Amino acid sequence: MSLKETTPQEMITKTTTSRRKFFVAAAAAAAPVAVVRAQAPAVAVKPSAVVLKMQGAWGAKDIFNEMAEDYVKRVNEMAGGALRIEYLTAGAVVKPFEVTDAVSKGVLDAGHTVAVYWYGKSKVASLFGSGPVTGANAEQTLGWMYRGGGLAYYEELQKQLGLNLKGFFAFPMPTQPLGWFKKTPPKTAAELKGYKYRTVGLAADLMQELGMKVTQLPGGEIVPAMERGVIDAFEFNNPTSDSRFGAQDVAKYYAMGSYHQAMEFFEIIFNRTKYEALPPHLKAVLQYAAEATSSANTWTAQDNYSKDLQKLITKDKVKVSRTSKAVFDAQIKAWDTVTAKLENEDPFFKKVLASQKDWARRVAYYGFFNEADYKTAFEHVFKTKLPK
Repeated sequence: MSLKETTPQEMITKTTTSRRKFFVAAAAAAAPVAVVRAQAPAVAVKPSAVVLKMQGAWGAKDIFNEMAEDYVKRVNEMAGGALRIEYLTAGAVVKPFEVTDAVSKGVLDAGHTVAVYWYGKSKVASLFGSGPVTGANAEQTLGWMYRGGGLAYYEELQKQLGLNLKGFFAFPMPTQPLGWFKKTPPKTAAELKGYKYRTVGLAADLMQELGMKVTQLPGGEIVPAMERGVIDAFEFNNPTSDSRFGAQDVAKYYAMGSYHQAMEFFEIIFNRTKYEALPPHLKAVLQYAAEATSSANTWTAQDNYSKDLQKLITKDKVKVSRTSKAVFDAQIKAWDTVTAKLENEDPFFKKVLASQKDWARRVAYYGFFNEADYKTAFEHVFKTKLPK
């Protein structure tokens, strides 16, 4: 036999060598597949999130800034990474009264402000949050915006003015105080005359009708103006915002309650072109986050405003009083004069205010007839008499 016989040991060696060659070859063949699998997630990466730059009309320390951040937080969490708002405080890009124009022109994508801040374009703007008193409170008037036709009028005004905006509204604000005075607040209409006073919007028309000399200023400029004597009395909004920018350092008399801005709410605006480019589910996030934040802001206000009012009284020794009935009466009569004048000048103003009044006539009527007498209950439970 010419073939060489193979020993058992040689057979083992050959078998082992063959197995090694097989696994090396198999590994080499499998390597490209492994690389493809490792790279597969890169192919499936989601598109970059839509990023919107929003600026507020509020200073970094203002509680309104925290309320704006509440909205941003809810949007960012609800959007699931598909959309993100980056928030900037007042002055980061434009001044507080310039936010509306900046958003409309696309300098900013979004803004957190109040409609009264663009009252200079049209006095109708003041009706979307801080217009004349109708008997309805802030919660009821915000209802007019969403259920009584207010939003449709708001959209119509935007078109008239050529503003490229989409807006939502949130947080029905409590009545704003008559404000801060260096001496005992006026008790009669006659005593209002001559004050150099800060307010905004139609409230400026009202207070001028009552003989005050009105200057419209954003919150951050109020205390410096008071220190320089540009104004000698002012209102901004609430005990928390007021105390955070130092109102108690320039005045020690604080009159609570007024008809000049008996209700107001935030305006959350977006550049309409940017908004319309979003898919429906992200548009819904922007809207419903505003509604959710409206409640969150209300609870924040209840907690902080009440605590800070007590702090102003006990720590800062501010003399807090209730605005007199005589001043309330003078204000409401002055509103009659101001609104009659504006209705004669602008048919659209008259149309919008009529809609608001129709809503108030029905909704506030129900409220007055149905609401419990909470003041009597409070006085009974806490054995104290509240100012009238």
